[in-house]
Amino acid sequence: MSALLAWLLTNPTILAIGAGVVGALGWGFRQRLAGVRAERSKQADAEAAARNIADQVDNDIGALPAGAVRKELKSWARD
Repeated sequence: MSALLAWLLTNPTILAIGAGVVGALGWGFRQRLAGVRAERSKQADAEAAARNIADQVDNDIGALPAGAVRKELKSWARD
């Protein structure tokens, strides 16, 4: 067993193949993490845009008099 292990660790072809496999796995893992980061960034941007719209709606409703708000809300409830 130790002779086989010694042969594997001293054979340059086997070492090159092993290094290539490890490198490919590392590259694939790095690409996956980059994809996860990009998706999280995309979702954060979408949430920020939705929050801006919600804030604008809140500001618009807050600027209306109480009677107009009630009338507007009644029309939304019927839709």
